[in-house]
Amino acid sequence: MTQPSGFFIIDKPGEISSAKLVAFVKRVLGVKKAGHTGTLDPFATGVMICCVNQATKLARFFLGGGKSYEATLTLGIETDTQDATGSVISTCGETTFSKEAIASALNLFSGENDQLPPVYSALKHEGKRLYRLAREGRPVQKPARRVHISSIHLLSVNLPDVRFQVSCSAGTYVRTLCADIGKALGCGAHLKQLKRTEACGFRIEDALQLSTLEQLAGSGKGFDGMIPMAEALKGFTEVVAEEGAIRKIRHGQPLPKTAFGVDRGGQNKFIKVVDRDHRLLAILTSCGEKSTYDYECVLSA
Repeated sequence: MTQPSGFFIIDKPGEISSAKLVAFVKRVLGVKKAGHTGTLDPFATGVMICCVNQATKLARFFLGGGKSYEATLTLGIETDTQDATGSVISTCGETTFSKEAIASALNLFSGENDQLPPVYSALKHEGKRLYRLAREGRPVQKPARRVHISSIHLLSVNLPDVRFQVSCSAGTYVRTLCADIGKALGCGAHLKQLKRTEACGFRIEDALQLSTLEQLAGSGKGFDGMIPMAEALKGFTEVVAEEGAIRKIRHGQPLPKTAFGVDRGGQNKFIKVVDRDHRLLAILTSCGEKSTYDYECVLSA
């Protein structure tokens, strides 16, 4: 019997890597393929989107999605990794800031910012992860990247710890944000705790605990918590294919833009094609003056 394909929203516990979490999901569900749509550092917790079976083909459509976090930074201590796992590189005893001063420092980073990626990161330089180079004593600083912080606000202050919420674009490093906030205050800082509360529209309230998933799988209901592929692709234009279009999709034949009445695409706009049972068949794009759609992804029958 063919296994279903879809997505699981998991509340990742601390001290487990993203790769180990995926391996756990793969093992308890007994699936051949599993993946995720964006890593979390081992010490971080919260929302991870895991994909199983054919849904692994769709992971790339989630990579650019926005994310939200609750973070705690510690003022007065800088580390080489910009978080609590690193070695202390500087300290400052002057951390008696008012809530107003801290809130003002946070607000400096609202909107568009140029952010230097940390030298301890999974980005690559000449085919090697930056964190590996840094551990070998050969740190590489990548150029600054443009990031967008749509909201940032103070939650609580218990000096030297500051807890805040941030919603940001994909590729934003919250630990670098913490270090930059510390620099703005003149005392340095590092990320102490991090919880991802939302990713690509999926919230922590939607997430399964690993223990819950294991219990469901043990009772033969492991896929009860799965989100179907078509449902997971939020914000995509949806069209229902009739038999003629389905046959063309199955055989990879050119699909005219008249297949769904009128051209349903647009610039940089994805179209999800489903059948009458709302099963995902393909992802299409509509480019320029071409009379046919372009296939971005086709799912097996």
